[in-house]
Amino acid sequence: MLWVAFALVHLGVAWLGWVMPNQPMGDVYNVYEPWSTQALHGLGVVGIDTPWVYPQLALVPMLLAHLFAVVGGGYIVGWALLVTVADAAAFAVLVGRGRSQSRTVAAWFWLVAIALLGPVGLYRLDGFTVALAVPACLWLVGRPWVASVLLAIATWMKVWPAALLAAAVVAVRRRFAIVGGALAVSALTLLTVAAMGGAAHAFGFLSEQTSRGLQVEAPVSGFYLWGALLQIPGFWVYYDPDILTFQVTGTQIDPVIAAMTPVLVLAVGAVAVLGGVKAWRGATFAALFPTLSLALVVAFIAFNKVGSPQYICWLFPSVILGLVLDRRRWWRPALLVLATALLTQIVYPVLYNGILTAPPEPVAVVTLTVRNLLLVALLVWMTVRLARVRTRVRRPAAAARPDLSVRPTPDPV
Repeated sequence: MLWVAFALVHLGVAWLGWVMPNQPMGDVYNVYEPWSTQALHGLGVVGIDTPWVYPQLALVPMLLAHLFAVVGGGYIVGWALLVTVADAAAFAVLVGRGRSQSRTVAAWFWLVAIALLGPVGLYRLDGFTVALAVPACLWLVGRPWVASVLLAIATWMKVWPAALLAAAVVAVRRRFAIVGGALAVSALTLLTVAAMGGAAHAFGFLSEQTSRGLQVEAPVSGFYLWGALLQIPGFWVYYDPDILTFQVTGTQIDPVIAAMTPVLVLAVGAVAVLGGVKAWRGATFAALFPTLSLALVVAFIAFNKVGSPQYICWLFPSVILGLVLDRRRWWRPALLVLATALLTQIVYPVLYNGILTAPPEPVAVVTLTVRNLLLVALLVWMTVRLARVRTRVRRPAAAARPDLSVRPTPDPV
C-alpha cells in the first residue's frame, strides 16, 4: 500500500504541475534546462565561468535530468522522473522491510506532505536535496561517514542542509566522522571548481544571496505586503528580472535588507549554542537531534529574506526522523508541518496572482500571513522543546564506558 500510494502521489503531483496556474514548473524550463543545456553545449558553466545563485553541485541533478528526459520525452518530465527516482531510493531506506510501525507512520507523513505542498516541491532543486537528506538523517548514528557525505553533497546543491550538518556535529558523538565527511566533499568540490577555472566564483552563491531584496513570501516581508494591501504610499510588490522573483519594497526597507543576514546568522547561532549546551550536558541523539535540526531549519526559513514556497520541504527530514524515533511526541509537530505545507500550496500557485496584483487581494495576503505565523509558532515550539530536552549528569567513570544511549529507540537507525 505504501508503494502504491508513493506512485499515485508522485504521479498526481507531477500532473498538477501541468494544470495549476502561475507556472509551478517554471524553474525547470526557465532556468534548469537552459543552464544545463548551455553547459552540455560548451557555452559556459554557471558557477564556474560566471557567478551563480546556487552552489556548484546544483548543476549535477540538472544535467542528470537530461538522461531521464530521453525516457520521458522532454526535460520537464525528465526532471519529475529524476526527483521521483531519488525519492524512491530514500523511501526504500525509510520503509525498510515494512515491519516498523514508526517508519510506516513516517512514510505516510512524507507522502501526505509531498501531496499537500504540491508541484513546487517536486519541480524544484530542493525536492532532490530532501531525497538526499532523509536517508542521511536515518544513517547519522549507524553510518555517520555516509550520512555526512550525503548531507555535504546536498549542501553544495542548496545551502539549507548545512543546518542538518550543524545539528549532527552537535548531537552525534562520532563528530570526527561528521566533520571529516563534510570536509572531504567540500575539498573535492572546491578542487574540481578550481581545476575548471572557477576559483573566483567558488563562493559566489553567498554574495548572490546576501545582496538580494525581500522576497514577497518571506515572513519579514509581511509588513510591507500589508502596507501594499492597505495602499500605503511607497509600499508595493515588484518583479526583479535579475533573480526572477517577486519582491516587496517600502519606506526604510534598505536597512531591513541589510540587517536580515546578520539576524539570520545570530538566530541560527543561538539555537545551535542551546543545542550544544544540551549535548555537553549529556542529551542523547534521539532526544536532541530531531528537535535541534528542525529548530535550525525553521530559523533558517523564518529569518530568511528569500522565503520561496519550496523551502517548506526542508522541514520534512527532521520530522520524518522524529516520527521514526518517537512518533508519540512528534505527531503534533508533524500536523503543524502538514498544515504549513497545505497553506503554502494554497498561496503558491493557487492564490499567487492575488499576492502580485496592485493592491494585493486580502484573502491571499491573509493566507500567506497565517502560513508565516505557523512557521514562527513552529520555531518557538521547537526552541522551547529544545530548552526542555532532558539531560543526564555525567560521572567521571562513565567516560571510559561506551555510550550506548546515542542509539535511538525503539527503532535503531
